[in-house]
Amino acid sequence: MKISTTSITFLAVVGSAVAFNGSPVFHRSPQRSSALHMGGARGGATSPAGKAKTVEVVSELLEKSEMIFTMPASGLTVSEVTALRRSLPEGTTAKVVKNTLMARAIDDNEGFEGLQGTALMKGANMWFFVEDDISGSLKSVKSFIKENGKIESHGVEGGVIDGDVIDAAGVKAVENLPSKIELIARIAGGIKAVPTKLARVTKAPNSKLARAIKLATDKNNGVEE
Repeated sequence: MKISTTSITFLAVVGSAVAFNGSPVFHRSPQRSSALHMGGARGGATSPAGKAKTVEVVSELLEKSEMIFTMPASGLTVSEVTALRRSLPEGTTAKVVKNTLMARAIDDNEGFEGLQGTALMKGANMWFFVEDDISGSLKSVKSFIKENGKIESHGVEGGVIDGDVIDAAGVKAVENLPSKIELIARIAGGIKAVPTKLARVTKAPNSKLARAIKLATDKNNGVEE
């Protein structure tokens, strides 16, 4: 499992989502018949070899993911899933995974074991495996849900980030965090601004720093006041 660059700010944000009882609370939407059969709870790899391959693929995705999250797969058509996948940022994979196979993949990857036995591991699930752009991935899914009128039936229900299992409120909090690219841009901008600010200060004739620099320079040149 990759270590997320958002881990420093995330711990403070997600705390509010679990403050009342110390652990996330999950609420599943009523289960519907699935129009999608792509390895989910009711279809996909059924042979031992097929199941083993699915576990291998999911395990590799988990290993590369900074965050994973889930939404109900029931009721989604193939065309809707195709459109959703195309809207995701590069490095994010959406996959319907049978819960028993997901459990096996989790056992092979440290940091996700908290999912075992939770409500997130019940029903037909579409999992999103995010390598890098967490905020962009969540916003893409949010737009899909809104544009397709699925706010009540297909909201993001929870996930895992930095080894912590979070509920829908925690996922929403993570969505508002800056992305890795945004963080890098802010840091780079701050570093770039330092020399400029320092130059302005040192050039100001009445500044304390400017006077101190002039005094030190005069003493080094043998000039006494």
